[in-house]
Amino acid sequence: MQQRPHAREADSAGARPPVEAIVDRGTDRLTVRLYDLVSSRTLAVIFPAMGVPASYYERFAVSLNEAGMAVAIADLRGTGNSTPKPSTRSRYGYDDLAADVGAVLETLAPQREGRRTILMGHSLGGQACIMHVARHPESVDGLVLIAVGLPYWRTYGRQRLGVYGVVQGISTVSSALRVWPGWGFGGRQARGVMQDWAYTGRHGLFPPHLRVEERLADITLPVLAISVDDDQYTPAPTMDFTVGKLTSAKVTRAHVSTADAGIPLDHFKWVKAGRAITALLRDWMPR
Repeated sequence: MQQRPHAREADSAGARPPVEAIVDRGTDRLTVRLYDLVSSRTLAVIFPAMGVPASYYERFAVSLNEAGMAVAIADLRGTGNSTPKPSTRSRYGYDDLAADVGAVLETLAPQREGRRTILMGHSLGGQACIMHVARHPESVDGLVLIAVGLPYWRTYGRQRLGVYGVVQGISTVSSALRVWPGWGFGGRQARGVMQDWAYTGRHGLFPPHLRVEERLADITLPVLAISVDDDQYTPAPTMDFTVGKLTSAKVTRAHVSTADAGIPLDHFKWVKAGRAITALLRDWMPR
């Protein structure tokens, strides 16, 4: 793993700038931003939402540092500083995203040594984390899901038919153009990612070629599942549906309201609610 300081000055509170690490994936590369505390006993490894760069979570990373956790945030494949950028030549999908989680954890072995590792995912990043844990249940000490849920159309109440139409439309466009151009949703994405995402939206299942669905009930590690107010993409019922598949896991279900956070929330704004989230983490953290 190559490391270099990231081009950012320390903030007014004196926080150290992150270090950027490179994870070699052959012709591709993943980038990871490291926000570290030397004395921390816990490392949180975060995987972002679809189309969201790791840098977006910087304020949240600082909150976790202040709560005594070291933090690593990976750019998903094709997002932020990770490569390749999605194009008509891109062939990757959910299987590759799940494998990337494993590659990041393996590369972070020196930072993980002597620490417990908490895998943390937001939206699509959370799905990738679930898939990894289903395949490698002993690789981490706990799983935190924030605003994560399979976008199964039947879980959206009165909006379900509209959601079904959006899912079908994105699937059709990404198939026809051989890439998702990012029209109003998710940013530019590889066709395989969007086809797998659309399958979860139509069927409420991970695609069968991943061989993940049948392994979800075997996950036994502690899980903290956090939904937030006014989440336009993964409202609470989608999270309930998704974590309901983890029938053997020790799931702690939590919800953060606007009143709890003291600020307006939605699928993305929750990153500003660091104090409310870290309070839940401290209470839940595996001993």
